[in-house]
Amino acid sequence: MNKTVSIIGSGFSSLAASCYLAKYGFNVTIFEKNNTIGGRARQLTKDGFTFDIGPTWYWMPDVFERFFSDFEKTPSQYYILEKLNPAYSVYFGKNDFIDIEDTLEKIAVAFEKEEKGSSKKLLKFIDKAKSNYNIAIKDLVYNPGVSPLELVTPTTLLKLNQFFGNIKNDVRKAFKNEKLVKILEFPVLFLGAKPSDTPSFYNFMNYADFGLGTFHPKKGMYQVILALESLAKELGVAVKTNCSIDKIMVKNNKAIGVISNEKEYYSDIVVSGADYHHTETLLDKPLRQYSESYWNKKTFAPSSLLFYVGFNKKIKNVNHHTLFFDTDFDTHAESIYDEPKWPESPLFYASFPSITDSSVAPKGKEAGIFLIPLAPGLDDIQELRDIYFDKIIERFETLTSQNVKEHILFKESFCINDFIKDYNSYKGNAYGLANTLTQTAFLRPKLKSGKVKNLYFTGQLTVPGPGVPPSLISGKLVADLVLKHNR
Repeated sequence: MNKTVSIIGSGFSSLAASCYLAKYGFNVTIFEKNNTIGGRARQLTKDGFTFDIGPTWYWMPDVFERFFSDFEKTPSQYYILEKLNPAYSVYFGKNDFIDIEDTLEKIAVAFEKEEKGSSKKLLKFIDKAKSNYNIAIKDLVYNPGVSPLELVTPTTLLKLNQFFGNIKNDVRKAFKNEKLVKILEFPVLFLGAKPSDTPSFYNFMNYADFGLGTFHPKKGMYQVILALESLAKELGVAVKTNCSIDKIMVKNNKAIGVISNEKEYYSDIVVSGADYHHTETLLDKPLRQYSESYWNKKTFAPSSLLFYVGFNKKIKNVNHHTLFFDTDFDTHAESIYDEPKWPESPLFYASFPSITDSSVAPKGKEAGIFLIPLAPGLDDIQELRDIYFDKIIERFETLTSQNVKEHILFKESFCINDFIKDYNSYKGNAYGLANTLTQTAFLRPKLKSGKVKNLYFTGQLTVPGPGVPPSLISGKLVADLVLKHNR
């Protein structure tokens, strides 16, 4: 097969798609607007420190293994994984925290200390989550979202009621302790919606968390991007950086290539892993599938205010991943989903990869990443970024009983305006479309354009949804669809 494919963007989904398409015999070229590959998963290096700009959690190792096995490879041929223990810690107040360790048995012991009888309930809850995980990850999410019938199997029919319940109710029926409730509601945040809006079936994320664990690729998540690039190049994929796309060329309602930096690149097929909404603006209006009002009505996952901080000393009383849930979750969630505004008392997350990995910071120093979830589309000015940095650092110092502000060597920030500038992200969203009931599977934006032949989409705004493992799966789904229509 000598057909050519132009792929827009070089994030996880684009790189995955490029590998599969090259394996299927297509001649593939990736066009990346930035000077380095990776999309939202790029890397920042400064003064001997290394930061993952985007994803920092390595969950669902089986999805990565399945991806590489499709090419008769293993992840260990490209990067070294370490299972974290603790996987993460959660702060609820000053010196008040729970460590989530590396086995379900240890986690059950921690639960029992907080709420008598909760360990048995937890094992039952996770057993149900494991059943859902096996259905979702081994079956459902590998469907292309073309038809509602993809969801209809003998197994899913038995679980139909789980699509109409929600995570919040399920967790609170089983557990009374507010700390345990928050911990169990946390994983669905990776799906981009409030627990009250996330169908019960998605409790499979709790199995991903407690059952499979949390890992760290040595030198950071960017090593996974480099692994995908290496595999893609082994398969013959060409990668062009500093190549922003000006236009998708269409003739007789068929995609025939792209224009980048005023130069025309012809191809038989165009696949976009860039922001879906932005990609359609590269087409004339009559050729766009989804209107501005369509996108405006959708429930988007949050954006983020991120800080990358170099400290001149080691940080105490934290782990590689640490969550700060010392303020009201529902109030913060309302400021994201119900009445978009900057939150008064935000929950936040901090990652200190140098606790695990000495390669990411100079000796005796610490690399810190701080994240505050925000509503997409908010006004983003430097003054607000500075105010919120001070807010969370002051709380961080109080909660962890240490002074850190005077030990900051530098800080870099990344927020809504940067998501728009660097990734053409709709309203500066960070994670794509939330996985709510009405935005699941076949109800998400389609992998294949209904108006332009040979134009396809992949990534977090389409099937199966937000997150790194779903992005790898999305790359496979779109490649299989391209193959199906171009045999």
